Amino acid sequence: MADISDVKVNEFMAKVIAKNQGETEFHQAVKEVVESLMPFLEEHPEYQFSKILERMTEPERVIMFRIPWTDDSGDIQINRGFRIEMNSAIGPYKGGLRFHPTVNLGILKFLAFEQVFKNSLTTLPMGGGKGGSDFDPKGKSDNEVMRFCQSFMTELQRHIGPNTDVPAGDIGVGGREIGYMFGQYKRIRNEFTGILTGKGLEWGGSLIRPEATGYGAVYFADEMLKTRNDSMKGKTVVISGSGNVAQYAVQKVLQLGGKVVTLSDSNGYIYDPDGITEEKLDFVLELKNIRRGRISEYAEKYNVQYVEGKRPWEVKCDCALPCATQNEIDVDDARTLVKNGCYLVSEGANMPSTPEAVDIYLESKILYGPGKAANAGGVAVSGLEMSQNSMRLSWTREEVDARLKTIMSDIHETCVKYGKDESGYTNYVNGANIGGFLKVANAMMAHGYV
Repeated sequence: MADISDVKVNEFMAKVIAKNQGETEFHQAVKEVVESLMPFLEEHPEYQFSKILERMTEPERVIMFRIPWTDDSGDIQINRGFRIEMNSAIGPYKGGLRFHPTVNLGILKFLAFEQVFKNSLTTLPMGGGKGGSDFDPKGKSDNEVMRFCQSFMTELQRHIGPNTDVPAGDIGVGGREIGYMFGQYKRIRNEFTGILTGKGLEWGGSLIRPEATGYGAVYFADEMLKTRNDSMKGKTVVISGSGNVAQYAVQKVLQLGGKVVTLSDSNGYIYDPDGITEEKLDFVLELKNIRRGRISEYAEKYNVQYVEGKRPWEVKCDCALPCATQNEIDVDDARTLVKNGCYLVSEGANMPSTPEAVDIYLESKILYGPGKAANAGGVAVSGLEMSQNSMRLSWTREEVDARLKTIMSDIHETCVKYGKDESGYTNYVNGANIGGFLKVANAMMAHGYV
């Protein structure tokens, strides 16, 4: 006979799927949270009576708009823009903007839903949101990107503000794009306010912000290792991706004494058995951030193996840090990782492991840090950037890094508090979901039925 919690999960999910048809990533994110929370809610019926979970899965506001812009040939292009303002119970909406052809309503609702829990875990007063467009910056000139960003912000500016909604960058949105959008907001509104994070240091940005997500994922991994009287020192680490998160995850692993042997992009991965040194990382930073080239060029320069069309999870390692995109580790990849001796996964990307892969981690009792906990460093430093903007001052690199490390340690402590079972094993999925839920749920209860 089915467990009562399983029955209630299935009933809840049937309603979510009926109301949000075709949004598979959103369904996946909600189900993972509901499976963790349902036994907890059975013991705390006040949250069920107030329909807190039902309210949390329904965005407070969904904004969709068209973005017309002119390419370098003088032709008019039309893209679609989104902003999902998911939950503002504990603070202004906060979450990134993603520019990528795969962007659609379901993906952004999944990201916004995850963001609510992630922001709650940081201990900072931030609600959850997400946005973006199906625009692809790859292959576009700076002028084309500028014209698109200006058109995008012309509409978005009416929906955001320093005390309402503060977007940041995400995939496809780096310093260049943030600069163009900030400039357009200032031009239209005639005000200089902290309405975006990830800004340049000269105009309101925070030190450590570009590094924060990658650094945070490694700090979280190190906290997990401490529970087994271990550390990152001497560990062989496999990292996917080669963008911002992956780059700085490599840097922090090196600083903590580990060795990173892989990076990847959408075409394949490189395997460097000698490890990616600081000098080699400098080449990657220049390759990806300035020349916007492919990771295969690393293999050519350093004469190492390049595996086309595959992800790096077949490479033997102690720790794996998926830093590319959602659902990049499937059940077979997870089995391969565990079989090859990997005993720690810390997610730098959002939901990079499929539910079946997560089941393998938990069954194998490895250290598994889910994205909403492990990659919260990025939004944490975004929150610190908001604080600095409000006070009109700037903290030093050391101050911000110390605050980031403390926040990641606090998130880890919350996960252990709510996720440790009778055997002593910490289920970080349950810990992150319950810990993140409680702060938001209690605020929603206090605010009444809104």
